[in-house]
Amino acid sequence: MVYPEIRPASYWPNPDHDGFKAQMHTLALPADWELPIRNLYHHGMPPQQAERRKRIPTKAINQVMRAVAPDLVSVDHSATFGNEQPWLYAATPYPTPIINLFAAAWLRGLQRDPEDPESRRLLHKTFRLLETGGLTWRESTVDLLESTVSDGGTALPANHLFRLLPDVLAARITHLDPYEHQGERLSFQQVAGDARAGGAELMSWPPLTYESTNKKGDGTKFWRYSAYIRLSLRSTPFSAMPRIHLSTGVRRFVRGQVWMPIEDGVSVYLLPDESLVPEGPAPSRLSVAMIEWNRGTTNWRHGGPQGMLVGVSALQQLPPVERLVKEADHWIDGQHDDIAVAVSHHTAMGHHAVGTGLMPSERRRLTEWAEQSLLPDFLPVPNLRRSKVAPPAKKQLESHQGVPKKEIPEDELAAILAENKARDDRNGIRRRQRLADSLDGRPLIAIVLHQADGTRDRIIKAAEDSLALSPHRLEQGPTRWVWSTDELNIEIYALPVGALGGPLSQSDKPPARGREHDRAIATRRTAVAAFTNKLKEKAPGAKLALVELDGKEKFANANRRNDPKYAIRLGLADAGLISQFIRPLDHDAEDPEEAERDAIFRADAAWLDSLRQTGMRFIPLHTLGEAIPEQLNQLAFWLVKRRSDGPTNKAQFTPIAILIRPGEKCIMGKTADMVEWVPYPELLLSLTGQIDQGDLKTEAQQSAATAAFVKKTLSMLRGNPTLVLVRAQNIRMRWPWLTNKGLVQDRIGFDRGPLQRISLAGKQLRVIRVADGDRDETSQWWAPAELGNEKHGGKQRGGIAKGLWKPDASDRIFYSTSDKAGTHLISVEAAKLTRHVNEKGRSEFRPTKNAWNPDLLELAIACMQPKDDPEKWAMFVHQQRFCDDYRDVLGLPLVLHLAKLADQYALPQDDVETASPAEEAEKESEQMMIELNLE
Repeated sequence: MVYPEIRPASYWPNPDHDGFKAQMHTLALPADWELPIRNLYHHGMPPQQAERRKRIPTKAINQVMRAVAPDLVSVDHSATFGNEQPWLYAATPYPTPIINLFAAAWLRGLQRDPEDPESRRLLHKTFRLLETGGLTWRESTVDLLESTVSDGGTALPANHLFRLLPDVLAARITHLDPYEHQGERLSFQQVAGDARAGGAELMSWPPLTYESTNKKGDGTKFWRYSAYIRLSLRSTPFSAMPRIHLSTGVRRFVRGQVWMPIEDGVSVYLLPDESLVPEGPAPSRLSVAMIEWNRGTTNWRHGGPQGMLVGVSALQQLPPVERLVKEADHWIDGQHDDIAVAVSHHTAMGHHAVGTGLMPSERRRLTEWAEQSLLPDFLPVPNLRRSKVAPPAKKQLESHQGVPKKEIPEDELAAILAENKARDDRNGIRRRQRLADSLDGRPLIAIVLHQADGTRDRIIKAAEDSLALSPHRLEQGPTRWVWSTDELNIEIYALPVGALGGPLSQSDKPPARGREHDRAIATRRTAVAAFTNKLKEKAPGAKLALVELDGKEKFANANRRNDPKYAIRLGLADAGLISQFIRPLDHDAEDPEEAERDAIFRADAAWLDSLRQTGMRFIPLHTLGEAIPEQLNQLAFWLVKRRSDGPTNKAQFTPIAILIRPGEKCIMGKTADMVEWVPYPELLLSLTGQIDQGDLKTEAQQSAATAAFVKKTLSMLRGNPTLVLVRAQNIRMRWPWLTNKGLVQDRIGFDRGPLQRISLAGKQLRVIRVADGDRDETSQWWAPAELGNEKHGGKQRGGIAKGLWKPDASDRIFYSTSDKAGTHLISVEAAKLTRHVNEKGRSEFRPTKNAWNPDLLELAIACMQPKDDPEKWAMFVHQQRFCDDYRDVLGLPLVLHLAKLADQYALPQDDVETASPAEEAEKESEQMMIELNLE
């Protein structure tokens, strides 16, 4: 079905209304409190650290209030002082004695060392200086549309409204009659908000229940889940109208034991019958507390002996955490201890019988129910219209001829299958030609390290099928396969991965974070490099490795630091090999045939992904004619970032550039310390290993380095037609011009310098900023089925549509969508919140299925040249998502997709100052070589 329009779940203020205001009670920190509190916070800090930490944090006390006083709304994660900047908002005043209790707990938490006598003395002095009577509620009229407009014409809402406006609108949703569909109803509770994240959320309560009966006969299991509705305040480049994005989904809850993440906490939703704080009002919202794993024990966050929960006398009102982590669903129905408790399930915890997400029809029903409360103050943003400026991108590989669903004569079926085989062979030849170009005459030599022979065999078959190699096989196993074609020679060496693929620790426990983990990584890294270098003596020129490795579920939770994947990738990189990983066959699957089909699919995908890492690509061929310069460079800038809590516990910040250059045989890339462009695989390998952060630790340093790299790279391409593509969420915090506030049409800025005309940076330079749905930056959406076929009128049916879409209000903003993934066969009518029967009378209730909806990709045409047509350039970028050698549409345009993949190689690892890892690694490697007869 071809849809002419799609509907975004986005709303803007009614232009016919005179603003939008609300009467609220506000509480501000008195201005004369600032100096004493700052002195307390900075006590004991080195002067340089105190200079950097000018903002006084309120994150911890905000978290406590979110857990025990959910009706309070905090709008910032650092302190503000004076009546013009309230700290708290509420519909009705919260008791002042309890607010004073929160303030006292906050001040105690600001101490660096509570046991230090001088710190205690200063705390008591601060208490004496502060007049607690200064904390008083004031009734205020709050302008919920307060905003300014940037130089580029973009709405800039006041900072406090990103938390406050969604909260007010969410409260209106709770006053609606329950959501109802086909006789079943859901009621929604507002959830305590997070000042740092912004937005507001509601959740269906009580939770829904799905019953499953395991085929192994171990009884019925009950799985709990709820729907959520999230509201976010957002702006769109070059539009003076702010937006409210309304997103919906599913939140799943833990049954039985809670598997705690190593460093992160787990959210716990609470609905007590009475206040958790003595003498406090009964809450009207779900509160959110956190449990966390720390030093071998699980506790409520801020619940230790000196914790804030103790300071506000709330800890005793919470369920004992020791039992909660063993029986997470014991309190979920609110039948014990006068409190209902639900522990949020995370995918890292393992299996949950209820699938993620909502499909378009159910999403539409729930969204249209909730939007009633926004009217008439907010109106739906008009539908986006399909762009017809050009036909789809040209195909370079042939698609299969469809096989009719109805039964056909055997000779007709045989003819179709034969034609499809011929098409596969022709596609294989085309891939060989592109691969030969990227390798520049060198053979492709790959190493397969496998756990099971079946995985090896699937990869060998994937190689033969994808490159049409069967007639060209010269040697077949058991450890070496060889093919020779007119275009290139191919060799694959297959060996058991053995102990190199095992857990990093040789004991029952994973290595401890820090030096022990560093040593374990270094040991395995050295062993893998030594083993691979020895193997390369028999396979000189090997550049690619495929490794069968247990998936994340084996190394989840407390076992995460036992995962050898990152050490293996580092070791292979040391030996000069790019790497691709594949999970084993699922031997525990209920359907063995389905498991085998899945394993074949993953082997095909892993092999093709590994070929792409060599720099081989089918660059999409646009259909826009002379509107796009013939020799156009596509250039992506990307910040490769790792936090210190990443796989190797080391931080990394590396700006990179990816280049698709006309006539170039291979995708190219570079970092700031590279003089020239290098082939894509060489760039990937350069990102692994020891990374010196040097002078790139602060935001200012990183922004300056990014600006210098961008300007230098652009100067290398000056005079050539060049399109720069960036992902907003990746780069804008270090390239501030790319924020919504910074963008001005056809002006470019670097670091925090003045804007300049794009022609000064390059008379053939264009810049397009891409933003996706991360943090609800772009809205969810659906295709109204009635616009594709009038028979669906009034049925609230939603569909999925690929295309380029344009709003009525802008000629510089466009949206790109894809269709369903080829492996995602679930119906758009599938439901999991209520029963649903389709037009044929069949049930579409599918709570166990994962639902998926494509992102709404925003294309902001930031900088163009005179006479350019922005819509045609947007169509060009849209077409760059459709690559013939990928099964599905890419989440980002090709050049940005390649840049994002480089993150997988960002594995910073310092040298470990000891010889023992190398010695242990040498023993490991020698043993492997003996086992595999490589000595």
